[in-house]
Amino acid sequence: MSLNLDDRQRAMLEAMGVTYWWPQQATAPAPAPQALPESVATEIAINSEAIKPIQTSRNPVFEVSKPVTTPRAPTASPKVDSALSAQTWLDLQSSVSQCQACGLCQTRKNTVFGVGQAPGTPDAVPQVDWMIIGEAPGENEDLQGEPFVGQAGKLLDNMLKSIGLARHQGVYIANVLKCRPPGNRNPAPEEIAQCTPYLLRQIELLQPKIILAMGRFAINTLLAPTVPGVDAIPVGKLRGQVHRFEGIPVVVSYHPAYLLRNLPEKAKAWADLCLAHQVVSAEA
Repeated sequence: MSLNLDDRQRAMLEAMGVTYWWPQQATAPAPAPQALPESVATEIAINSEAIKPIQTSRNPVFEVSKPVTTPRAPTASPKVDSALSAQTWLDLQSSVSQCQACGLCQTRKNTVFGVGQAPGTPDAVPQVDWMIIGEAPGENEDLQGEPFVGQAGKLLDNMLKSIGLARHQGVYIANVLKCRPPGNRNPAPEEIAQCTPYLLRQIELLQPKIILAMGRFAINTLLAPTVPGVDAIPVGKLRGQVHRFEGIPVVVSYHPAYLLRNLPEKAKAWADLCLAHQVVSAEA
C-alpha cells in the first residue's frame, strides 16, 4: 500500500520515531535535508525525544504487506445483553452512567462512555467509519469522563492526524471498561464481564467499517470468540492480520501508553494504522 503524505504528516511520523522510505530517483541527486518546522514540532512532540531533520522528497511510500484474514473459528460470539438490545444510543449512555454492576462504581469519579464524532441529532447514533477500543480509563480519564486523554491520548491524536483523522471526525473511541480500576490496575475478569455488554451494544449501534483494538484487554475481548487461546498469544503475533468480530474487520495494535514506554514499537503501530486504513479504503 502507498500513502502520499504531505510535509505535516511526514513531520508527525518523524516525531513518532517512524522510519519511512521514498522511491529513488535514478539520475537526480538526493534532496538536501530540511529541518522540522518548529510549529509542527511543538504541536506533536509528546515526549523529550529529539526530532531529527527530515527529507522533503515527494510521495514517500509506506509498504504494508497484503492483509491476511484469519478464518472464523466455530466458537460462538458474545451477544448483546437482552436488557440492552433495544436501547438507543442515549439509553445506553444513561445505563452506563448509572451502572452499579461491580465494585468500580464505588471508586469512580466519572463513567467513561466514549468520545467521537457528534451524531446528527441528540438521539441519533454517530456515523463513523473507525472505532478505536482501548482497555480501561486511567486517572485522567476518570477525572474528565473521556477516554484516551493525557500523554497517551496526545499520542493517539497525533497517530490519527497522520492519516487524516481526528477523535471528533469519523472516529469513535471507547474502552472495554467504563470505570477506572483503582490505582490503574489491570481490569479484573468479573469487571470485564460486567462491562462487555455495553461495549457490544456500542459496536452493534455504530457498525463501524473497522475496529482498531489497542492493548491486551481490548484484543482479548474482541478476539476470544474466534482465536482460541488468544490470551496466551503475544500481541506481536496477532498483528498484521485482519481479524473479524461479528463480520466487522478488526486490526490489533499496541496501546498508546505502551508505545510511550517502548518507543521503537511506534513503527509497528504505524504499520497497523496503515493496514486499518487499507481495509477502510477497500470498503469505500
